[in-house]
Amino acid sequence: MMKKSSMLTVLTAMAFLTAACGGNEANNEEAQADGGNNNANVDNEDADVTDLGAEDAEVELSFWLFGATGYPELAEEYIEENPEVSITFQEIDMEDHHNNLFTALSAGSGAPDMAAIEVSEIDGYKNAEDRFVNLYDLGAEDVEDDFLDWAWEVGSNVEGDFQFGLPTDIGPTVMFYRADIFEEAGLPSEPEEVEELLQTWEDFEEAGDTVLEETGTPMTGNPETLFNAKRDQAPEHYFNEEDELILDSTPYVEEAFMDTSALIEQGHVDNYGMWTPEWGGAMDDGGYATLLAPAWMQGVVKDNAPDQENWRVASMPEGGGNWGGSYITIPDQSEHPEEAFAFMEWLLAPEQQQKAFENMGLFPSAPEVYEMETFTEFSDDYFGGQNTAEVFAESALENEHVHKGPQYGDVNTEILDGLDNVYDGADPEEEWEDVLTRVEQRTSR
Repeated sequence: MMKKSSMLTVLTAMAFLTAACGGNEANNEEAQADGGNNNANVDNEDADVTDLGAEDAEVELSFWLFGATGYPELAEEYIEENPEVSITFQEIDMEDHHNNLFTALSAGSGAPDMAAIEVSEIDGYKNAEDRFVNLYDLGAEDVEDDFLDWAWEVGSNVEGDFQFGLPTDIGPTVMFYRADIFEEAGLPSEPEEVEELLQTWEDFEEAGDTVLEETGTPMTGNPETLFNAKRDQAPEHYFNEEDELILDSTPYVEEAFMDTSALIEQGHVDNYGMWTPEWGGAMDDGGYATLLAPAWMQGVVKDNAPDQENWRVASMPEGGGNWGGSYITIPDQSEHPEEAFAFMEWLLAPEQQQKAFENMGLFPSAPEVYEMETFTEFSDDYFGGQNTAEVFAESALENEHVHKGPQYGDVNTEILDGLDNVYDGADPEEEWEDVLTRVEQRTSR
């Protein structure tokens, strides 16, 4: 669902959004008079548009989304109960979606009443606080306890007094693994046994030695997923809450880089590019033993290896992290912020999140859902009848908020490039120093 996407241009430009839009009251007034949806030069040609409700509804809302969410189908019930409201949904590719949103916010016109923002992108919009409605002004404190603490914090400013968005789905990370490869290597293969075997990264490395020796198969398919897993367990990543670069002043990311490099040099990591046919093909034919990935990756596994019977799910060594999810925001151009928030409150209540999980596999940000029968009695035949939902929920409950910063994507790109260089034979210590240099150059532009 949440595939890798480059938004570097948007993230960089967002840092200047407030200045660029300063003194734009005239444009804002024009946008409000025109419904806030027709003035900005956005590209919606490839959008999937769904209109719900009466054409002459008293309140007309617009909602921009990316990917396939199933929200229009869910909203039919809301429209039935609230006939005075109509909603136009626009669903489009994630990169185009964020570009369109940035364009509308910059222009001071053309933004929708509600807009989703992907979790890795949201910090890039926080420099433009005045372009959004503070959801605390609409009663967000009344629903705050419905959501995981860390997921709520991601949608807040650093001070915690401005709430940009309500969390939708999340991406708790786990270890997908091939039971047949573990069996061939003479290792335990049942999920409970594998979790007992691989409690630490040292255990992971030792199991990798056995798998490589007995089967010739690397433990994982590329440096990116391994590095992400290790990085996301750290209490700090690339920037502190003042958005100061901390790569060379805290040990966590360097340790993740060096640990990943060591496993590359030992032959435990292949280098299939994420989202390539080769990566998907290896998922099917057993090209690697584990996939360290978020809950939404289960759909990717099923799509790439539809006839496989050997994939299983276990907890990540030393705990999970989060990769993916989004937030629903209300741009300040909306003529109907109260009505928009009322719909958001309904859509993201535990009852609807439970339905979104059943219908589309969106993993809930509301922990109350984890106690519902949908979760406690869930089983997935593809994964051997496992209750995979409980494994994902355990990871979600263990996770903690980590500040990312608006240039997170820039830094991450340089680090992944560095790991590719290590795979190609570069010395890890020298490459790390080169990464620091490239990051400093890139972030100081």
